[in-house]
Amino acid sequence: MTGSATGVPRRFGGIDAFRACVGEELGVGEWFEVDQDRIDAFAETTEDQQWIHVDPARAASGPYRAPIAHGYLTLSLIPFLGGRIFTVDGIRMSINYGLNKVRFPQAVTVGSRVRARATLAGVDDTATGTQAVIRYTIEIDGRDKPACVAETVRLMVP
Repeated sequence: MTGSATGVPRRFGGIDAFRACVGEELGVGEWFEVDQDRIDAFAETTEDQQWIHVDPARAASGPYRAPIAHGYLTLSLIPFLGGRIFTVDGIRMSINYGLNKVRFPQAVTVGSRVRARATLAGVDDTATGTQAVIRYTIEIDGRDKPACVAETVRLMVP
């Protein structure tokens, strides 16, 4: 059983069932449109007002022929895009522990739809809980290359 773009997450009965799926795709999330308002809000929040993101007229004559989302905006969407792909029962809390690797192979132009594809790359027990490494590939509708590939580390505490 895999998670799907239906909004129904793949459910694991506990950490052992989750651990048994190392190397497997966990599922694919739903499409989400990245609009100019979101890009502008991210630019405002991060103080990154570079024209390629926030000036549609100038960006139209730039290399992408449209404004593009900040790479870190795409990365920051992982909790939302991937949050409905799977759940693990018996976990009291699950927190962001960090990232192992992040790449941005393709820019996300304004108006593009993106979604997350999750693969369980590894699971290790620690003194404070279980660390799961989940590889998220952020796909762009209609594009061959992904927008982002990131290995996230999640600390799961029973």
